[in-house]
Amino acid sequence: MMPADDDAPTDIKLRRKSKVIEVSYADGRHYSLPFEYLRTHSPSAEVQGHGPGQDVLQIGKENVQVLGMEPIGRYAVRLLFDDGHDTGLYTWKYLRELGDGIDAKWARYLERLAGIGYDRKPASGTQ
Repeated sequence: MMPADDDAPTDIKLRRKSKVIEVSYADGRHYSLPFEYLRTHSPSAEVQGHGPGQDVLQIGKENVQVLGMEPIGRYAVRLLFDDGHDTGLYTWKYLRELGDGIDAKWARYLERLAGIGYDRKPASGTQ
């Protein structure tokens, strides 16, 4: 018998209207992860680069949509974004990391956008 994966969610829901993916865990943790946050923090090499410090700041993703989710084995999901991005595999561990670190990661992202003078234009109802 395989040990339980503590990072495995008990439920994942795609909420297109509110533009979030809700992730719930057996320990009671629950995260609502905005599509823009998921897209700008994709685990793909296109976003993360191929090594430390090589990440690429994603701009213009305020209104990105998730068209679908595909399960990848018993360890991840692939998100299909309407801008054509679909290469990142969101492992259970990475989804938990995104949920646990959303405040700091989001603040850092906004700081980086401000640092290049990008004027973010979110649709109403987004962060």
